[in-house]
Amino acid sequence: MIRRTLVVAGLVLLGIVLLGPELAPHSATAPVAPPYSPPGTGGLFGTDHLGRDVLSRVLHGGRPLLLTSLVSAFAGAGLGAAIGLVTALARRRWVEPVLMRPLDTLAAVPPILVSLLVLTAVPNRAGLILAVAVASIPLSARVARAAAEQVRGRAHVEAAIARGERWTWLLGREVLPLVAGPLAADLGVRFVTAVYLVAAAGFLGLSTSDSDWGLLIVEALPGAALQPWALLVPVAGIAILAVAANRTAERLT
Repeated sequence: MIRRTLVVAGLVLLGIVLLGPELAPHSATAPVAPPYSPPGTGGLFGTDHLGRDVLSRVLHGGRPLLLTSLVSAFAGAGLGAAIGLVTALARRRWVEPVLMRPLDTLAAVPPILVSLLVLTAVPNRAGLILAVAVASIPLSARVARAAAEQVRGRAHVEAAIARGERWTWLLGREVLPLVAGPLAADLGVRFVTAVYLVAAAGFLGLSTSDSDWGLLIVEALPGAALQPWALLVPVAGIAILAVAANRTAERLT
């Protein structure tokens, strides 16, 4: 019962974030009250330094953050899983150094630095997705490889290899059903990391949305003493979204 409740609560929260622009009472850019108005006077959470409704800006900024993080996480985890599975099942000795050694080098670079380097070359939403996906690939590849190595020696997998089954059959019918749980859990972790990296990009001025939650945080810092809700709400939104997604992924596996 508790497991189902947590899953439902996480999915409801993700749905609210996804439908945020439709639920917002005001535009994300239009002033609705004097700057730094307290809660109640200028809306549920007051207004920011330009008099814009904090709640509306948070609701408008949630969907881009969620979708960008989802696409990035799926891309990074998917490519990483493919590389890890191929490395674990390959019979050729040269496959591991060719596929895994470059990823080991990439894993040594901090993810935020990888994001900055990619966004410098491609300063748009596609670049942000690429940056987060590239930062996610090495760890996902290691998780997939470790999971696949645990099942590689099983009789039905060895029998499929001995029959000369194609890679698509081997991965899709023999291996993936046994490693789906670890891969799903890893996807949840990659999504949480993607949320933090996308928000960090906005915080560093590399936002692709005028209501990005990271951008809201950096804009609210100078006036935090006057209107703390403008800072607390996007910070809490990032934390709650990450925790809800992580818990939902854990319970679904």
